[in-house]
Amino acid sequence: MNTITVLGLGAGDLDQLPLGVYKTLVKAQRLYVRTAEHPVLQELGNEGITYKSFDEIYEKHDGFEAVYQEIVETLITLAQSGPLFYAVPGHPLVAEQTVQWLVDAEKEGRIQLEIVGGQSFLDPIFNALRIDPIEGFQLLDGTMFKRDDVHMSQHVLIAQVYDAYSASDVKLTLMEKYPEDYLVTIVTAAGTSEEVLRVVPLFELDRATELNNLTTIYVPPVSSREERIKEWSTFREIITKLRAPDGCPWDREQTHETLKKYLIEEVHEFLQAVNDQDDDGMIEELGDVLLQVFLHAQIGEDNGYFSLEDVLESVSSKMIHRHPHVFSDVEVEGTEDVLRNWQQLKSVEKGNHKKRILEGQERSESSLLTSYNFQKSAAKVGFDWPNAEGAWLKFDEEWQEFKHEITGGTATSQLDELGDVLFTIVNVARFYGLSPEEAMMHANRKFKTRFHCVEDSVAQGKGEFSAYTLNELEKFWQQAKQIKGDV
Repeated sequence: MNTITVLGLGAGDLDQLPLGVYKTLVKAQRLYVRTAEHPVLQELGNEGITYKSFDEIYEKHDGFEAVYQEIVETLITLAQSGPLFYAVPGHPLVAEQTVQWLVDAEKEGRIQLEIVGGQSFLDPIFNALRIDPIEGFQLLDGTMFKRDDVHMSQHVLIAQVYDAYSASDVKLTLMEKYPEDYLVTIVTAAGTSEEVLRVVPLFELDRATELNNLTTIYVPPVSSREERIKEWSTFREIITKLRAPDGCPWDREQTHETLKKYLIEEVHEFLQAVNDQDDDGMIEELGDVLLQVFLHAQIGEDNGYFSLEDVLESVSSKMIHRHPHVFSDVEVEGTEDVLRNWQQLKSVEKGNHKKRILEGQERSESSLLTSYNFQKSAAKVGFDWPNAEGAWLKFDEEWQEFKHEITGGTATSQLDELGDVLFTIVNVARFYGLSPEEAMMHANRKFKTRFHCVEDSVAQGKGEFSAYTLNELEKFWQQAKQIKGDV
């Protein structure tokens, strides 16, 4: 078996290197190092120990992932000629991607691996910063970490920040959560005689000169709830506090039933912001919708029925399962294939049990939407006009019946025929791909805007609606149409 012995060079100089690792390095015949930029190697070189570094590979690629992949494949190829030694900074199993990929290669049977530990850089880092990891800390890779990886309430250590370029990426990612003037610490060569700690505001992180292979960025925890409001956990903490015994009396009294009207209201307000193309409004209204989601989840948890984790598990599993063309190897040619797969997978999830076609299509908050859903579901099984002309003829028929009942029918028959008229209007809208719900919202908004103009004209004139004739009010209405546009 092709054997690669991985050695950890530790986090400092030669004095901190374990004796056993030192002896192995001295005797190593085929010694390769990921980078020569390490104090131990500089001192070993002075003692006449020879090695070959992979530093030239860093010059060939734009990203670290490609660099590490080439190093690993080169090592595996070299090992075919006999055992070799590979030395890395710190401990081989702490923040060392090349070793992780070598471990994967061992699992695949490509090589045999022996790992000789060295001192991790974490111990001297904790000592230099005077922090206790039991308070909660994260070790992140500066070459690939993302905004959502960061937990602001913990000590955050970011390794692999070699230069101004990588520091710039780290800075921009952190600034998605932290204020630009948040103080961070640049730790260089911790535990050695060259140890340097420099505290800088976040926006200056990539301007520092002490950035090299022995650099780690430390971001202290944010203790104040008000300063970590960009985290999901903080919002959940706020909702939990509102529902707590010492929280808000109103929030404690709410139930799923009492909150229904607020959820409907917030959704409509968000749709209004979308129609207005108001980005700030969408931010605010989406927040209000999110508040309702978290409140319902907290009520579920308080009652012992479900929690936010159950909600996340449900929707995440659904999205993964119903998008096999994204998360699996299913191929689709377009949107029609996606929708067809969606319905088939949905049917399987529901257990393929036979149910009424219109079952589950009612929407208590909107009779228009219920009507639309009913007709769409019926159309899927062929109960539909072949084209819009049939829908128009049906509308004309219902309109005449309604007019007839208005002249001689009862209140009950008039209501019945009015319902038929509205139902056929919804069907006409469906044929043209129009949402009757959105249309009604648009009409209401338009009427409100124009009526406000009429109201202002009255207030600026005689002061009372009763002082004007209908024709005069109609002139105000036409003026409003010109001012606000005929939309």
